[in-house]
Amino acid sequence: MGKVHGSLARAGKVKAQTPKVEKQVKPKKPRGRAFQRFKYNRKILLTSLKPKKRF
Repeated sequence: MGKVHGSLARAGKVKAQTPKVEKQVKPKKPRGRAFQRFKYNRKILLTSLKPKKRF
């Protein structure tokens, strides 16, 4: 067994201190073909509508 950093008496200290946050109800992401379409729309179509930056 390897060496242990610090005593095991403090194991889980940080997790116990963090405030409990309930899970949020989020709309589910599309799967498969619908997700590929979503990525295409986000990447290709939205960037083509934006004006091109000139430096």
